[in-house]
Amino acid sequence: MQPMRLLFDLDGTLLDTAPDLYATLNHCLKSVGRPPVTLESVKHMVGQGAIVLLRRGLTATGGMVEEEKFQSLVDLFFSHYGENLSDHSIPYEGMQACLDTLKDQGHALAVCTNKPYGFAKQILEDFNLNPYFDALTGGDSFDIRKPHPDHIHKTLDLMSLKTGTAVMIGDTHNDIDAAVSAGIGSIAVTFGYSDTPAAELGADHVIDHFQKLIPTLEKY
Repeated sequence: MQPMRLLFDLDGTLLDTAPDLYATLNHCLKSVGRPPVTLESVKHMVGQGAIVLLRRGLTATGGMVEEEKFQSLVDLFFSHYGENLSDHSIPYEGMQACLDTLKDQGHALAVCTNKPYGFAKQILEDFNLNPYFDALTGGDSFDIRKPHPDHIHKTLDLMSLKTGTAVMIGDTHNDIDAAVSAGIGSIAVTFGYSDTPAAELGADHVIDHFQKLIPTLEKY
């Protein structure tokens, strides 16, 4: 297999980060007298960034608050989450062993996430994953983000390998739609946070475990 350029989503793809997002969202909801939401429901709210997650949490527990109050909740969310980024998050089974093999094979790896860059960088550091990746771009790295194809293109521009097949690996329509629009390959994982079944996202391939990733990449 020739060296490839592989872009990974973070939340719901490399790491199960929902438990920490869940804890922060419920912390914010409690501060305005709202009932907590379930972990399972939070898994279907993530993917568009913290502000959208907070908005969805409020909508699910009684509706939006006035704008000034919402902005204070946004500040609270970022403050609380920034202090508790990796308390309960865990890597998906087989992920790190897969990254080891991919690096040994000479592939270039990057993270392309809608999570704010600073949070994503710290989480990768917390799990000792930074050495695997040539590049990291977040939802605030550019004036666009997934599903816009330029989030893909701009991430590819930062990678050390400038040629070769490019593939996006992710769990939601943001990842797959961005990849399709950018004209690169796409692999959807079934273990992430998508409301839509992975098989219906329009990806080239679907995998249910990191053990399946390298055999799937060999099909390109």
